[in-house]
Amino acid sequence: MRRIYRRIEQIAGNVITLRAEHVSYRELAEVVVRGRQSLAQVIRLEGDSVALQVFAGTRGITTDAEAVFLGHPMQTSFSPALLGRIFTGSGAPRDKGPVITENPTPIGGPSVNPAKRIIPYRMIRTGIPMIDVFNTLVESQKLPIFSVAGEPYNPLLARIALQAEVDIIILGGMGLKYDDYLFFRDTLEEQGALSRSILFIHTASDPTVECLMTPDIALAVAEQFALQGKRVLVLLTDMTNFADALKEIAITMEQVPSNRGYPGDLYSQLAARYEKAVDFEDAGSITILAATTMPGDDVTHPVPDNTGYITEGQFYLRNGHIEPFGSLSRLKQLVNKDTRKDHRTIMNSMIQLYAAYKESQEKRAMGFRMSAWDQSLLKYGARFEKEMMDLNVNIPLEKALDLGWVIMADCFEPAETGISTQMINEFWPRR
Repeated sequence: MRRIYRRIEQIAGNVITLRAEHVSYRELAEVVVRGRQSLAQVIRLEGDSVALQVFAGTRGITTDAEAVFLGHPMQTSFSPALLGRIFTGSGAPRDKGPVITENPTPIGGPSVNPAKRIIPYRMIRTGIPMIDVFNTLVESQKLPIFSVAGEPYNPLLARIALQAEVDIIILGGMGLKYDDYLFFRDTLEEQGALSRSILFIHTASDPTVECLMTPDIALAVAEQFALQGKRVLVLLTDMTNFADALKEIAITMEQVPSNRGYPGDLYSQLAARYEKAVDFEDAGSITILAATTMPGDDVTHPVPDNTGYITEGQFYLRNGHIEPFGSLSRLKQLVNKDTRKDHRTIMNSMIQLYAAYKESQEKRAMGFRMSAWDQSLLKYGARFEKEMMDLNVNIPLEKALDLGWVIMADCFEPAETGISTQMINEFWPRR
């Protein structure tokens, strides 16, 4: 039942305040001024005082505007027809295609009951050695990509979208530059991956509230596909923009700020989205990769700091590479024990040797004399960075493991690697 109110008490930024009864949190309303309708959402309730965030902004809205409450929260349509389509952060078509109205699904609902989840056990192959070999992505995992502005985190997400062995890719873009939006759209279209993708794009020029809705809509659609048995990979970029939108609205609402001005419920807001990652017992799964930029490369900044508590590891993107020491997939042991018997050996040995290479690199920079061992390490490190760490490298897991053996054999004697004799006898390349 629609309820209509005709007096606005306050307009502050994109938030209007009025008095209304029997209104629920996150309920939708239409604000009508001289026949023009603007969608809004309840973001605060204090007795009968109701604050509405107007999606398109409050320009042109006057105190005699009409507020019509719709009796339901924000919903998004669900249909296989979503595949190949591009929408705004609020779910409106951005690609000039038809509006999809079937199967309205509430967004922002609770996470899946843990009793309905199963322990992750399947690997998602990406063709990127630094992920597949060293920090394996596991189905239903939630992993952030920690980066600084200027690093190629969006191209990395696009690579993963093109190559990940999943059924459906859903991209939630928050505060994207228009060029970044075009990059995602054109890359997926040119490589033939748009047909299995759905894009929800909020650009920097779009209303702030749509930034908050983008991950909720993307994850609500992902959940419906997962319940139909699909393996869904949700790519979110950039969660720092999402947190900044939360801060902007909290300031408008005159909330008492917490760390660095962010709202005190930042952890809960982030967790509500990340915890949507799930592997259903008798259906599909949702895996989440979320780019999170770190202002000033500061991992103690509230957004990456809270993210680290919620998620199951992280990928650090530095100098155009997935950094091998700070990156971690806490679930990789669940799957790399079953890929190939030398997987863990390659993973551990190559990282240990790369750490020794870094020490030799420091010795060379400080002018110390290089031993034969140091020279071998320097040769190894250069090859490891070029042939394994470079994000342009695109090879299957098995070929990456074979390449690891080849690189070590070209730089070291078997006994120098610390690998067991049994593994050496079985896998060491024969010259």
